[in-house]
Amino acid sequence: MELRPGPYKPYIAAPSRYDGKMPYLRCGVSGLRLSALSLGFWWNFGYDETFASCHERVTCAFDNGITVFDLANNYGPPFGAAEEMMGRIIAKSMHTHRHEMIITSKAGHDMWEGPYGDGSSRKMLMTSIDESLSRMGIDYVDIFYSHRYDGFTPIEETMQALADIVKAGKALYVGLSKYPADKLAEALAYLSEARVPCIVYQDKSNLLIDNLTEERRATLEAFGVGYTAFSPLQQGVLTDKYLNGIPDNSRAAQGKHLHRSDITDELVAKLRRLNDIAADRNQTLAQMAVAWLLDNPMTASVIIGPRTIEQLKSLLPAVDNTTFSESEKSAIKAILNS
Repeated sequence: MELRPGPYKPYIAAPSRYDGKMPYLRCGVSGLRLSALSLGFWWNFGYDETFASCHERVTCAFDNGITVFDLANNYGPPFGAAEEMMGRIIAKSMHTHRHEMIITSKAGHDMWEGPYGDGSSRKMLMTSIDESLSRMGIDYVDIFYSHRYDGFTPIEETMQALADIVKAGKALYVGLSKYPADKLAEALAYLSEARVPCIVYQDKSNLLIDNLTEERRATLEAFGVGYTAFSPLQQGVLTDKYLNGIPDNSRAAQGKHLHRSDITDELVAKLRRLNDIAADRNQTLAQMAVAWLLDNPMTASVIIGPRTIEQLKSLLPAVDNTTFSESEKSAIKAILNS
């Protein structure tokens, strides 16, 4: 099989309805451009949030040029709640803008009870796409991801299901997330031969943890696949929140996907040094962390998950300066490796 080279040069163009600040980056070698920032729905758009708060964040993001809305069937809480919330928001005020939005969903993790509610089987994916579309009240998603390789479903079964979902008009593009490097190469090869190529791969990347390994990077480049990064702030660690202790209302204090033991003295010392570099760039630590990912020419979008409208607005300026000098890169890498 012939591999296609991937010329990862960002293509930037801002529609006139925006103020021109949000870049739109080419997703791999596809014709699709993604907003440099995506709004992630992972665990901040469930039943424990008010409709007013969720609606405000989504519409504010859209009005500021964010066109990519990243969801999955099991985002909540509880599972499915985030997609239901998105459906309510679309019905209330965004249905006339559907053609301006990139709505994604995923399936592959635990979703419902019983033997078929988890994993990457054809039955799981086919059922999930129909349920996701129903929850959101839309006819198709723009990108449908296999959320993970489950360790036992044959790659060809999962990939053929994705290809058939596209051919049925229920998704426009295929994406993959969190695949081991060898299975990623196998999956991309299958989809390429099926003439429904994967256009985007999604994984965790930030200053502290980067799953875009050299092996994955080389595979994505060979197949012309773009990259979207999630957890750019490492659950809020890469902000100014923990520079002077652990606030009572923080995730670390409450044990929500982060623990007090994670905030070590060594980590705080690194965060403070990184914060000094960010200040010299006229950025907050959080803005610099997002900009760091956008400096990678393979990145098509960085997924942010603000819990409040204030957090959302504070991250928008990250796109204003995404270039790092060689001295800045060296200083940041020295801190991270210390």
